[in-house]
Amino acid sequence: MDATAMPSATPALPAGAAPVVDIQGLWTVFGRGESEVVIHRDLALQVRRGEVLTLVGGSGTGKTVLLRQMLGLEHPARGSVQVLGQPAAELGRQGASSRVGMLFQQGALFSAFSVLDNIAFALRELGTLPADVVTDAAYVKLQMVGLGPQHAHKRPSDLSGGMIKRVALARALIMDPPLLLLDEPTAGLDPHASDDFCDLLKDLHAELGLTVIMVTHDLDTLFALSTRVAVLASQKVLFTDTPRVVAGLDHPFIHDFFQGERGRRAMAPAPTQAPTQASSTL
Repeated sequence: MDATAMPSATPALPAGAAPVVDIQGLWTVFGRGESEVVIHRDLALQVRRGEVLTLVGGSGTGKTVLLRQMLGLEHPARGSVQVLGQPAAELGRQGASSRVGMLFQQGALFSAFSVLDNIAFALRELGTLPADVVTDAAYVKLQMVGLGPQHAHKRPSDLSGGMIKRVALARALIMDPPLLLLDEPTAGLDPHASDDFCDLLKDLHAELGLTVIMVTHDLDTLFALSTRVAVLASQKVLFTDTPRVVAGLDHPFIHDFFQGERGRRAMAPAPTQAPTQASSTL
């Protein structure tokens, strides 16, 4: 399929449906004068309510930078970033974690805090609920991510990689935000732990009605979770569509990313096991 035949903009939303994230005319520029580097140039992207949108692109295309701009941690040189109907810059105000949850690549847990204190951190800092209510809410989120109360008082150093991801996810969800950002959610996990974490994310996405924006290089994770894929290349979002449509486009990055051995393996249908015939005895 010829890449030039595909639209570069996100397809129009249904009438009356406001996007959860609306980025228009975005420029990201680092440095000044001769050292100036343009990362994004007139980039546009809309994220629909309830979908799982995955950002992919080569090194230096600004995928994580874009997540940070959605969080209001970085500001574009030009253009607008609207999140849940508000400028992303306003997310830095008190209560931001009630609107957007963030799962960082390595978990980013506080090493001196227990599991329960890590999960409860944002709710406790808000200072509007009694301590016992905050503790109960943290236990509920711990159970929600598949961990029992026996892990509540462990330190991050006592946890496996998969457990760290689960605790970090519970912390991201403590304020029940409608939008969840994931930066390489399965990085560093073995295949079994990665599959389990993808299953957990799928269940929570459906149960909580989350909108999810994810950056990942793991094709198994991408195909397991994504509703749509947005390809960052040439300083903007070139294509957005379903994973299999994007994987079939004729573009150098897409060809290298999706159509190598890893991509073919991730897209291959699951093998079906032939039924075994019971041997008969006379």
